[in-house]
Amino acid sequence: MSRLQALCSGLPLRPLPENRGRRAGVPHAPVRTPGLSPAEEQLALRNALRYFPPDTQELLAPEFAQELRLYGHIYMYRFCPDIEMKAYPVEQYPCRTRVAAAIMHMIMNNLDPAVAQFPQELVTYGGNGQVFSNWAQFWLTMSYLSQMTEEQTLVMYSGHPLGLFPSSPGAPRLVITNGMVIPNYSSRMEYEKLFAMGVTMYGQMTAGSYCYIGPQGIVHGTVLTVLNAGRRYLGVQDLAGKVFVTSGLGGMSGAQAKAAVIVGCIGVIAEVDGAALMKRHKQGWLMEVTDSLDRCIERLRYGVRLGGRPGRDLLNFCFSLVPSARVGEARLLLNRTPSGSARPVLGAICPALAPSREARKRKEALSLGYHGNVVDLWERLVRELDTTGELLVDLGSDQTSCHNPFNGGYYPVQLGFAEAQSLMASDPAAFKALVQESLRRHVSAINRLAQENFFFWDYGNAFLLEAQRAGADVGKTGANRTEFRYPSYVQHIMGDIFSQGFGPFRWVCTSGDPQDLVVTDQLATSVLEEAIAGGVNPAVEQQYVDNIRWIREASQHRLVVGSQARILYSDQKGRVAIAVAFNQAIARGKIKAPVVLSRDHHDVSGTDSPFRETSNIRDGSAFCADMAVQNFVGGAFRGATWVALHNGGGVGWGEVINGGFGLVLDGTQEAEQKAKMMLSWDVSNGVARRCWSGNPKAYEIICQTMQEDRGLVVTLPHEVADERVLQRALRL
Repeated sequence: MSRLQALCSGLPLRPLPENRGRRAGVPHAPVRTPGLSPAEEQLALRNALRYFPPDTQELLAPEFAQELRLYGHIYMYRFCPDIEMKAYPVEQYPCRTRVAAAIMHMIMNNLDPAVAQFPQELVTYGGNGQVFSNWAQFWLTMSYLSQMTEEQTLVMYSGHPLGLFPSSPGAPRLVITNGMVIPNYSSRMEYEKLFAMGVTMYGQMTAGSYCYIGPQGIVHGTVLTVLNAGRRYLGVQDLAGKVFVTSGLGGMSGAQAKAAVIVGCIGVIAEVDGAALMKRHKQGWLMEVTDSLDRCIERLRYGVRLGGRPGRDLLNFCFSLVPSARVGEARLLLNRTPSGSARPVLGAICPALAPSREARKRKEALSLGYHGNVVDLWERLVRELDTTGELLVDLGSDQTSCHNPFNGGYYPVQLGFAEAQSLMASDPAAFKALVQESLRRHVSAINRLAQENFFFWDYGNAFLLEAQRAGADVGKTGANRTEFRYPSYVQHIMGDIFSQGFGPFRWVCTSGDPQDLVVTDQLATSVLEEAIAGGVNPAVEQQYVDNIRWIREASQHRLVVGSQARILYSDQKGRVAIAVAFNQAIARGKIKAPVVLSRDHHDVSGTDSPFRETSNIRDGSAFCADMAVQNFVGGAFRGATWVALHNGGGVGWGEVINGGFGLVLDGTQEAEQKAKMMLSWDVSNGVARRCWSGNPKAYEIICQTMQEDRGLVVTLPHEVADERVLQRALRL
C-alpha cells in the first residue's frame, strides 16, 4: 500500500500510531486560553473521543486531556501523519473521481509546512486560520474523498466531515461551512470556548475552504496597493528610492517583502518570530535580515559599515543556513573577530547578514527583514526625525494578524517573543493590557510621522479597529462607523476595483508540473491581449495591461510556494475567457491535468465586511451579509465543484461573513458551461449589490453586463434628484 493509499484508508487505529507529540523544529501555534469550566473540559474531551472506538479511549483520553490543558485545544498530535505533506500530482491520489483528487491536492497544499504557518496545529495562515480542528477530521475527510462518487456530496461542519450524502452529478461535491455561530453568541470569548470544545472553527478565508496558494495569494494585491499609494500620495509612478515600512512575515503577510522588490522600492518588514522571518529568507522572499535597529536606519540613510554583533537568536537562525561543514568555521571566525567587524565576517558565510551600502541613495530594490517589534522600529524612525530632521520613511502599513490580537496575532513591544507567549498563556488579562498599550504607542509613532510627508494605510487586518478599541488616536472628524484617520487599502488606494468587477481570481495546476503553469500564464496573457485588441474602456484596459505585465514578470520572482498556482486580478469577462481557454487546452492535452479555479474570498461578491470589502457601502447595508450568503448558495447550483461559507476572515471573528468556491476544469464541455455560468454569477452578484447601494461605477458596469447578457436583469436604483425633498419630508 502506498503512502497516499494509507492516508486515504481512514483513521489508523490498529495499531495506533506512535504519539510523538509536538515536533521540534517547526513553528507552533500559541497556547490558547479558552477558560473552560470543569464541565466544559469534560465535554471537550467527550467530543474528541467520539471519533474513536471504546477500546482505544482508555489510552487516548489522558493524552487528549493533557493537550487541552497544555495548549488550550485537542489537536490529536498522535495522528499527525508521518508523510511529506504537500500537493502531490492529482493522478497519485487513490480516488473514484478526479474532482475528489483535485480537492485532496488543495487540502494537502494548505498543510504543506512550506505553506502553512503552524502545520501541526492545522493552521494555514493568519495565526488561527484552521484547515481542520484536529487530525482525526483530516483522516476521515481524505477517506471520504477517496470513496466519493459523482452522485455524492461531502458535507463539512467547521472542520468536521459530517459524511457523504446522495446528490446529483450537477451538485457540488463538497459543501463547507465554518464558524456559523448564532449571531448573539458570535463573540471572541464564546469562540475560544466553542473551538476548544471542538464544535466550531475559524477557517479564515482560504484556509478552511482549501483554496490557499501561499503568500503569492496576496502579492498581486500588495503590488497594486503599494504602486497606487505611491501614485496617489507621493505623486510618483516610480517608487525607486522610496521606503515602505510595515510588519508581518508569517502567513500572507510574507508577500510584502516580495511586493516591495517587484515595485522597486525599499521594504523594511518587522517580524517578531525569527523562524517566520528566516523561512521567508530561505524561500527567496526576503533579501536581507537583521536584528539591529541601527542597521535598519543606516541601510535607509547611507549604508555605512556597522559595528556590533548580531543577537544570539538571529545568529542561530543564520547558522542553520550555513552548510554543516562551515558552521564551526563561522563560529570560530566570529569568536576571533572584533565586535565592529562581526557582520562582514558573518556575511561572508551567511549573505543574509552581509553589510550593504546606500540602498536609498542608489535607489535599490530591497526587502530587509527586521527581527524585532515594529513599534520599536516606528519609534526609532520618530526619534531620527525629531533629532536629525530627516524623514526616513515614505509609506507605511501593517499586516500583523490584528484580527486576533490577544492570541498571538499581535505581540506587545514591552516583551520579547518568548516572554509574550508565556504571559499570553499564564495571564491573558495582563497580556491584553500590554497589547492595547502597545497599539497606542504604535499609533502615536505613526501619527507623528504622518505630520510630515509620510502616508499610512490600513491593510484590512483590523489594525485601526483594534487600535481604536485600545483607545488610540485614530478617529476622523465627521467619519462614519467604518472610517478612520487613515485610509483602507481596498477602497481608497487600490481604487474601487470591486465595483468594476475586478478581484483576486486564481488557478492551480493539479498536475504539479511547472510547465503547465507556464502554459496557463501564456494562455491568460493571450486572452487579455485579445480583449484589449477588441476594445475595452480605458479603466479596464489599464487593469489588463497591468495584469499582462504581472504575468510576464511572475516567473522571474519565484512566486510559487507549494502548489503550481497563479493569482490574477481580473473582471468577469477576463475570468470567463481565461477559464474557457484553460478548459480547451486541457481537452487538447496542452495542459496535462485538471485546473482548479478559485479566488480569494476577499473579492467582488465573496465578502461582507464593513471595515474592509464593503466599507464603501453607503446605504446602511454595510453590516448586512446577504451578498456573501447569496454568493455561496448561487455558486452551488451554478456549477461550483465546492462552496464554502465562513464567519470571520481578514478582520476577525464576528466582523465578517465570507465565502469562496473551487471549480475543477477537466476539459469537458460540461466544465466549460459551468465555468461560464458560475464565474459570471460570482462577479455580477457583487457588482449588482454595489450598484444598488448607489455606486456609480458599479451602475455603469452592471448596465453594460445586462446589454451583453439579456438573461441578466437587475433592479437599478433611482437617485433622489433634490435633497430638499428629504429635508422637507422630515422637517429638518
